Amino acid sequence: MEDASTDTYDGGRPEPSGSLRTFGAVYQGFRENAGFTQEALAPAIRYSAHYIGSVEQGRRLPSKTFIDRSEETLNANGVLRKAAKRLSKQPGLARWFREWAELEKQAISLYTYECRLVPGLLQTEAYARTLFTEQIPHLDDGQIEAQWAARSERQRLLPERPNTAYRFILEEHLFLRRTGGVEVTRELIGHVLDLAELRNTQVQVMPLVREKHAGLDGPMRLLETPDNQWFAYCEGQRGGLFVSDPKELSVLQMRYVKLLSQALTPEDSRSLLEQMRGAL
Repeated sequence: MEDASTDTYDGGRPEPSGSLRTFGAVYQGFRENAGFTQEALAPAIRYSAHYIGSVEQGRRLPSKTFIDRSEETLNANGVLRKAAKRLSKQPGLARWFREWAELEKQAISLYTYECRLVPGLLQTEAYARTLFTEQIPHLDDGQIEAQWAARSERQRLLPERPNTAYRFILEEHLFLRRTGGVEVTRELIGHVLDLAELRNTQVQVMPLVREKHAGLDGPMRLLETPDNQWFAYCEGQRGGLFVSDPKELSVLQMRYVKLLSQALTPEDSRSLLEQMRGAL
């Protein structure tokens, strides 16, 4: 993933994860051993050569039907089915977010600026379910449960990784919007205040009126790995942008440092959140 300036493929998904690349290499080996080119295999399994190529390059999560048809055509003896099971450990996370979620588990620093919604690591169940039920296209009940299960699992990071430094800069309007209603918002503010009490977690609020603002280009997340490498992730409407180029990272880091000075202090942020909760 540490390649060009902004490593994205197929509509904003990050470069393939290690597990997807490994599966792709295994699949390619079976295909070549069976004497098929991608173009020759395509009609046999009724998937396009482009689809097969994306799987082999680790850019696409293969469907169950694709695996089943390939098993039979390539005489894989169940190997592809077993390998594919390792690709579905996080069904509630979008493909383009899984690699970042894996990095989150190891990070020693994780810095977040958000201007659209309260970050997943800070959400309550009621707030998260509001987001899931209002999502367009609509999700079915099973998808909503998978989404919440994945988010709930991620939220364990804050209390279970006390040596990781978490910093959040949140726009004041995220709470003024009252997503989910008054009770959901009151609970959410209380939850954020509780998490801000953790020694490894810092929350700062960007006030509604701020004449100078370094984050107008949108939300960002920055993380540092145990070997002191930095990565960034910027999310939009239909995908995410994974950033590994040092020059691009330097720009985002400078912006984040400026945001820290422009947001309210942690103490003043707590006071403002308490006032907002009391006014509900």
